[in-house]
Parts: sequence; structure tokens; C-alpha cells
Amino acid sequence: MIKIAIIEDDTFIRESLKEYFSSVPDMECILAKGSVESFIHNLNKNNIPDIILMDIGLPGMSGISGIRLIKQQYPEINIIMLTVYFNSEKIFSSLCSGASGYLLKNTPFNEIKQAIETVYAGGSFMSPRIARKVVDYFRTGEKKETSSSLTPKEKQIVLSLVDGLSYKMIAEHENITIDTVRSHIKNIYKKLQVHTKADVIRKSLQGEI
Repeated sequence: MIKIAIIEDDTFIRESLKEYFSSVPDMECILAKGSVESFIHNLNKNNIPDIILMDIGLPGMSGISGIRLIKQQYPEINIIMLTVYFNSEKIFSSLCSGASGYLLKNTPFNEIKQAIETVYAGGSFMSPRIARKVVDYFRTGEKKETSSSLTPKEKQIVLSLVDGLSYKMIAEHENITIDTVRSHIKNIYKKLQVHTKADVIRKSLQGEI
């Protein structure tokens, strides 16, 4: 029995998925919540899922930040993004943060089921359009080797910038002060020889960090 959790703030989508999985043999939806915070609050040792289907645009913590938080606490849980976002930034941020799959919300239920089965068996899964976008990205933007000397904390802050977090949100997430965030970002700019946040994000998405 594959235990599934859903993190989706759209009630109709969340309930539709929950109802679908209740009719699928060998699958069970054990938790369905509208935010990462609510999911974490209701998670305990008796209801840990094998797979999470998670949106990116959620109230409170974003789905991408949620990947990192959940994987830190429960590395055995596999996460599949189910989202409307079809851009390289969101795709690569999700995959780099630890997602095992990426699906668009117009994906048919039977394909979502296939994705869950594939990930549960140890593989990864992307919608055909997403896979094509990844292939095109690597064809047109070959990754460059980097001699960046960013520290692990600085790399984490870069990921947060890519995720769209504000300085205040980064400070709260990393449990540091806003002044410390500013200091880290100043060092990041200096090491990467850039002057704006957009330049940092561009370098990250091009694989230079």
C-alpha cells in the first residue's frame, strides 16, 4: 500500500485527488492539507507518507521551501510537485531542492498515478512537456564549471533567493538576523562578481553556483 499525502491549497483539486486515490487499489491518501505548515503540524510517526504531491504556490511557506524542510526532517519521503508553473526557475529549484518528480496540474489522474508508482519504485518522473524543457535547457545552456568558494550557508541563501524569499523570510528560515543575511549576500555578490540579486539567480539557474 502506497501512502500518499497532498499539500494543495485549492480545495477542489485537493478533494478531487483525495477522492481519486480512495478508489485506486494499493494507494491510500492519509493526509491532505492546504499548506506546508498545516501538513507538518499534523504529521506524526503514525501517518508518515511514502509520497507527497505538493503545489508550489501555497499560502505561507512555498512548496519549494517546503521540499527542503520536509526532506531535512524526513529524508525518506519522496516529493512530487504538482503545479501550474512551467518555467525553468521553478523546475530546477524544485529538483535541486530534492523533488523526485514534477507534474503540471493538467496532468491526467492516471499519469499522476503512474508518476507515484515510478517514484515509489525508486525512479523519478516528469511530465513530457517538463522533460522537454529540461532537455532544451541543457542543450541551449550548457553548464559551466565554477570555482565558486561559496560556503554551504551562502549556497543555501542563494537557493532561497532563487525561491523568491525576502531577506526577512530568509532570516526566519535560517534562524539568523536580517543583518547577517545582508552580510552573507554582500559576500555572495563579491565572490560571484555580481551586483544584483537577478545576477545571482541567473548564475544559479545556469549551473555556475
